[in-house]
Amino acid sequence: MKIISSNFKKGEAKVKVENLDDLWYLSQVIDAGDTVKGKTFRKIKVGSAEKEAVRKTVFIVLQVEKVEFSKTTNRLRVLGTILEGPEDVQKGSYHTFNIEVDTIITIIKEEWPSYQINRLKEAAQARLLKILICVFDREDAYFALMKRAGYELLTHIHGEVAKKAVDTPVKSTFYSQIIKQLEEYDKRYKLDKIILASPAFWKEELLKVLQDKELKSKIVQATCSSADESAINEVLKREEVQKALKEERVSEELALVEQVLAEISKQGLAAYGMEEVAEAVNAGAVKDLLVTDALIMKLRDEDKFKHLDALMKLADKSKAKIHIISIEHAGGKKLEGLGGIAALLRFKLSY
Repeated sequence: MKIISSNFKKGEAKVKVENLDDLWYLSQVIDAGDTVKGKTFRKIKVGSAEKEAVRKTVFIVLQVEKVEFSKTTNRLRVLGTILEGPEDVQKGSYHTFNIEVDTIITIIKEEWPSYQINRLKEAAQARLLKILICVFDREDAYFALMKRAGYELLTHIHGEVAKKAVDTPVKSTFYSQIIKQLEEYDKRYKLDKIILASPAFWKEELLKVLQDKELKSKIVQATCSSADESAINEVLKREEVQKALKEERVSEELALVEQVLAEISKQGLAAYGMEEVAEAVNAGAVKDLLVTDALIMKLRDEDKFKHLDALMKLADKSKAKIHIISIEHAGGKKLEGLGGIAALLRFKLSY
């Protein structure tokens, strides 16, 4: 995302969407009650009422009522009422901004919480490392591309292998298939890193066959207990992988959720569920507040977001760090199982 201009004290930020991941970031920044302005398409009747409406590009100022984001279609819609527009557009009528790549909008808020400012800056400054994960064993290989909101499974290949014994050697042709796929993805995505993970010694055996020195230099080895899609999330938690992904938000989110779970298991410095977390926020005890993007969207859809929004802003004012956690990875799914909200605490509370 490009921040074209900003004056957060005056409540304004003008941004340009540069990739699909930016839509996810904006869905966490734009709230009901905000003002959004920019160019958009609108059907406008020309001449008599009998004539068909013409789709025109117009500049509109919108009072936001609802924000809708779909991860499956990568579509961000901002719905609300028109405050300002051309003469042939009625003020007070409803309109929807369909925000996509190359859209430029200005977001105006009465007050910008620091966590939302940080969200914009994170999207603007952080370059998404292009990281491929390959988990494999003697007969299966899964390839996934890291995304800011989780990962995208690219393909699965199956190698023919005799099943007489566990120690039956892998056919060299299967290693060749995997290497060919790695080379193809490296060329297509211009990868920064390749996480190569397997149970046992399969990864070491493959590296013996791999001759491409440049490709080899991008590889980070990791261990996993199986070779299926679930192993991708397992690999993301590995220490060696977290080191490779230190610039990646997903790795940080997984670590935070695991920390919350560890504190809960020993009845330590953690709270979860809306009631417990609200009590902790009100007591000024929250150090890190974790909220899933799914909970935010759910409460917005049900028109019940005000309470959570107030909690997040109160936590922000008490210098807590706010983390919006994607449910596209295992950490987000675990947090969703805790009610979609949890906190790491500065001090323990009695409930």
